Amino acid sequence: MLLADNIQSNLLSDKSNEGRRLHYYDQGEIIPLVPQGVWQVYRGIAQLSQINDRGEEVLLGWSIASTFFGLWFTQVEFYQARALTETYLKWYNLSELENSGTLSSLMLNQIVRRLRQTESLVSIAGLKRVEDRLSELLKLLKSEIGEASEGGTRLVARLTHQNLANSIGTTRVTITRLLGEFQRQGLITIDTDRHLIIHS
Repeated sequence: MLLADNIQSNLLSDKSNEGRRLHYYDQGEIIPLVPQGVWQVYRGIAQLSQINDRGEEVLLGWSIASTFFGLWFTQVEFYQARALTETYLKWYNLSELENSGTLSSLMLNQIVRRLRQTESLVSIAGLKRVEDRLSELLKLLKSEIGEASEGGTRLVARLTHQNLANSIGTTRVTITRLLGEFQRQGLITIDTDRHLIIHS
């Protein structure tokens, strides 16, 4: 009931999945999480994070098309999901997942993907130099949310300097300085829509 109340105005028909509805969230919008079920991304990107005791956002990963996320997958307190782009989601009750071998198999494959993503983020967090952490984060973003474009790989989500700073435990000022250096070295460019393009 709570979920329906929260997202009643965001519903769209999904004719491609036997009438299952799509739930729309605009860029930057918090996605409600309830324990009775899970979300699957139909289109867009959801950023998963934890809000720590200092009120800072700690990056836990991203959920892209066809992947699942929700409270059922985590024991992290103050878990949060935010739409990084315009995002369309499907909602599944836990009973549906338990009774569908196809959904369970698909979900297992996506859990493996998220595990690899999380291990990469932990590995990045262990690097001492901030420039190395940013460089490795950009490589991970390139593989997770990048699309081929002229001259490099364009990140489909527009990330702010604060997004990047929160992801690797540094300040926005440091990120601004390092991105400037990376641009001067020809490692990245920024397009007219403020999306990062990462060069090989």
